[in-house]
Parts: sequence; structure tokens; C-alpha cells
Amino acid sequence: MDRIRIQVLNPVGVFTGFTLIGLTLASPVRAAETAIIQEILDGNQLYIDSQQAKVSQKATEPQQVSTRNSRGQLLFNSGAVGRLNRFSRMQLGSSCYQLRQGQILVSGKQDGCTRSARLSVRGTNYVLEVSEDGATEVYVLEGEVELRSVEPNTELDQTPSTDKDQHRQPLSEQEVIIRSGESLRVSPEGTFSSLRKLTAGDYRSIFKGPLFRGFRTEIPAALSLKSYLRSQYPSVRIPSLPRIKPGSPLRLPGGRFFRF
Repeated sequence: MDRIRIQVLNPVGVFTGFTLIGLTLASPVRAAETAIIQEILDGNQLYIDSQQAKVSQKATEPQQVSTRNSRGQLLFNSGAVGRLNRFSRMQLGSSCYQLRQGQILVSGKQDGCTRSARLSVRGTNYVLEVSEDGATEVYVLEGEVELRSVEPNTELDQTPSTDKDQHRQPLSEQEVIIRSGESLRVSPEGTFSSLRKLTAGDYRSIFKGPLFRGFRTEIPAALSLKSYLRSQYPSVRIPSLPRIKPGSPLRLPGGRFFRF
């Protein structure tokens, strides 16, 4: 008669094995934040770190994307789009991009940071600006942005090897909600100004400026922005996309930033 051999497993080993499997399943590896170059306008002065970039090239955290006398459109892996103005510089991070200099228009759900503020976005269209003195200005064209001041970064001109800037602690638990048609300024020290209501003239200045004019690809949240404008400022129109043959150059004159 054949004997049935029974092997008793070590319960500690079994538990440890299942625990490791559970931790592996519960803790997926986080994908690195990326941004793909979709458009480059006004020449070819758009860079990933210090290297000149091309359309369709990908930047991966913690790389920096910067412009000189050119503008560019980026597609984040969140599905949001960012348009960098001339003379702007941003760095990709694990929890948000950090705008270090210049202006960016963001359309879609993409959180942002500066040296003195952190923005939590709930699917929106907003403009973020960092002036030469380190002040932050936020213009919410449509949607809602939650803003907190953070401890100012004194190493602004250095290129960090990690995204530690995005994890700096807020100065206080107080937050400010910036809603459609509002703007707010944060000083280099993290002090909030009063909320300001955007006017129809403000919208026209933005739409005629370098963050909208000449781009060939529509922003993802354009329909939401158009719907808000129809209800609040029916006389204001977003510029239509240019009809340009593929491969033809596109050059626009103009200054660095829109100004109210």
C-alpha cells in the first residue's frame, strides 16, 4: 500500500511569504512624472536640462524644462497640458511641477508649486507666474485651485537631484480657495494678498498674449473655459486655432508676459 507523505510547512515562513506578496500587490511602483514636448514656437530655444529639445521629446522627473526666447506646449502624464511662456523654467517632481521662473498656463488636473506656494488643482484652467523677486501670482481662468503658502526655498538657483522642494511643509494650516475669475498674489515670504476679481479686459489681455496666440493644439479643458466665458463674459472669445500647413514655421512678435 502506498504511503501518503504529508509535509508540515513552517507557519512563520508561510505568513512571511504571504505578507511579502500582499505588500507587493498593495504597493505598486509609482510611475515617474513626465512631460512630452508638443509644440515649440518662436524658434527652437526650448531645453530639457541644458540640452536643446525637440517636439515629441520626453522630460522625466527631476529634469527641468526651460525656454529662452521661445514658447512651448507640454503634455503631462496626468493628461493636462502646460504652455510655457518665454524665459520660463520649471522642474518636474513626484507630486507637482515647480515653476521657478516665468509663466505657465495649465489646462487640466495638474498640481503646481513655486518657492512660496503649493497649488492643488481640481481640473481647471489657470495661469501661474513667478516674478524675478520670487513672488507668485495665480490667475484662475475657470475651475478651482486650493493654495497654501510654504516655507520659501532659499536654494532657488540650484538644481536639486530630488523633488524635496515639493514636500516642504506649509507655513500654516490655512488655505485659500481661488475660484473661477479670481487671482491671488503670494509674496516671496509666503504672505497672501486679497483675492482680486478678473475683468473681461483681463481675459482679453491673456487670450491675446503669448500663452494663447499661435498655438496649434487646443487645451484639454477648453470646453469648460468656453462655457464659463459664455455665462460670465459673453463678449470674450478664446482665439481660434490657426490654420497652418504642417511643417511651416510660426513666429510671433511680442513681449515676454501679458500685463493687465
